[in-house]
Amino acid sequence: MKLEKILDKLNTIEKTSFAKIVVKIISERPKNYREVDKLLSSDFNLKNLDSHLFSKVFSLISTEYYVYLETELSQSVSQLDILIDILIRDGNCIMSREWLGKLYEKEIRNIKSKLRTLKSEIAGKDLTEVDTRMRDFIIYRNCVDVAYNNDKDNNQESKITVDEKSILNLLAHNFDLSQEEIKLLNYSVLPLKTLQLEEIIELLKSSGIILYSKKNLTIYVPDEFVRLLRRYRNKEVADKYLKRILRLIRDPELNLIAKKHGINRRLEKRDKIRAIINEGIGIRNILKFDIHKDGTNLTKKKERINNLVEKGLNITHLKGTTIDLKIDNLVAYFNEIEKDEKVGISIDGYERLLEDLSIVLKRTNSVLRNEFELQKEEVSNPSLLLDYNIKPRDVLEIFEESELKKFCEKFDVSIRGNEVLNILNSYKDSKNIELENYVDIAFRNLIKLKENGIRIKEVDIGNKFEELTKKIFFDLGLNVDEQLRKSINTTKNKVDILLKVADKEVIVIECKTVKESGYNKFSSVFRQINAYKQLLEKEDFHVVKTLLIAPEFSDDFINETEKDYVLNLSLIRAESLIDILNAFKGNRKLKEFPHMLLMKDVIINEQRIIKAIG
Repeated sequence: MKLEKILDKLNTIEKTSFAKIVVKIISERPKNYREVDKLLSSDFNLKNLDSHLFSKVFSLISTEYYVYLETELSQSVSQLDILIDILIRDGNCIMSREWLGKLYEKEIRNIKSKLRTLKSEIAGKDLTEVDTRMRDFIIYRNCVDVAYNNDKDNNQESKITVDEKSILNLLAHNFDLSQEEIKLLNYSVLPLKTLQLEEIIELLKSSGIILYSKKNLTIYVPDEFVRLLRRYRNKEVADKYLKRILRLIRDPELNLIAKKHGINRRLEKRDKIRAIINEGIGIRNILKFDIHKDGTNLTKKKERINNLVEKGLNITHLKGTTIDLKIDNLVAYFNEIEKDEKVGISIDGYERLLEDLSIVLKRTNSVLRNEFELQKEEVSNPSLLLDYNIKPRDVLEIFEESELKKFCEKFDVSIRGNEVLNILNSYKDSKNIELENYVDIAFRNLIKLKENGIRIKEVDIGNKFEELTKKIFFDLGLNVDEQLRKSINTTKNKVDILLKVADKEVIVIECKTVKESGYNKFSSVFRQINAYKQLLEKEDFHVVKTLLIAPEFSDDFINETEKDYVLNLSLIRAESLIDILNAFKGNRKLKEFPHMLLMKDVIINEQRIIKAIG
């Protein structure tokens, strides 16, 4: 769940801990201080700040927030690493305090059990009589022991300093240790006591790791926090994307990973993948080292990675001359699609998919609960799953290939190629999908559109944007008068959209797509819209407002619009228009959008409108 949505659920007191951290960062003048200052008044109080603005402020200081988290975590020898590993798993971003307590107790029991095995494996072993993997374990553990206990010689409290931690991290990286292996080796030296639940919540809250609603006894980890915490734990992508790659990896390669990290190679493929993910083995180490046999040369490694990315994942635009660059680009790609709020199919399609899955695969609900550690009994609900950032593709990818084929046969879906993509395509509503990608159409982002299954020629993008904008105003319940528009249009001047708001009163709408960062051709737009206005006035129509819809606008364009007194022009960003439509759809009382809300701003403030219709 996004930070903005979570902030809306919290009261002023519940925001206090988080607001204090943000205020502290702002007081130290972060890199984007000027932009932050523009958003805030001189006497601002973050706790009372509008949730949208608060989340905008956070996005501007997220780099400094990560540094703050890193400092907090580096100075702590408590169990924050255990707690973070629970919180960053898919499906654990929202939970009751009791559910966190259960997951924590389960994790502690699991660690203690593994510790007993580990200690018996390395106890009394000499470096000369063990294999390479066990040798690395013993060396790393000995280093942890020295780092933790060397303070006793100076009569100080035992702890691992920030510098010592950085050396241990480098050592672990070079030994290709998984996060689980590091955790176990650390706790074979560090004391492991069970913390009380209140202690845990206070620790997480004061460290800036969670937001907590005392009223609802609910823990929230915003998507923005999850990404920062994963980065701290050297987990470059979400588990669901790592799973997507592991599903494509051949069994012998999975066995190489399992052998290297002490995972039972006799497990079924699904269980083996789950074990690899639970070990916390990073995507980089898997692709760079673990799937390749000893002695594999660099060229062969590159070929295998290229094959996985281009043929397996069907991603052809990722470049990179070195393995690291290729992996960097793949990580960036996965993190970008995770931030993307697009569902891939319509919400109605998602709901139908879940219903149909439950018909064919009776255990769908329990599989979802177990896979994502969800606490609710009934979780086959698109709204609930999207709050956890679980999209239709994520759901399909938890099932075995044989189960997906069974589903395809039942609903007459092709099994040629990728079953998951074929199923998703069969639940797509073309108009809803195009609306979901409205902003990318406005930006003429052909690569992104192709990735999202929209095939459109560049020459047709302008017409498609106009068509979708027309649909948005129609869905807002406004009178899109096509007959009047056609009667007014001439060979030279063609109005994009006309809204009739009274007998002889209209709103003129012009649509513009642009590849650049901001639309900036004011004089051209002025001449165009003024010509439309004059045409309408000749027919005794009063143009009460003119609107320009574009992906975004340059500062110069906004300044020119502010000076204009002829057109009564307002500017609407494509993203703002979609947000307004979604808010309107969520309000069941309104049958028609109040067009007067579009009369005030030079650049339409969607948050003001969303609050008004709410």
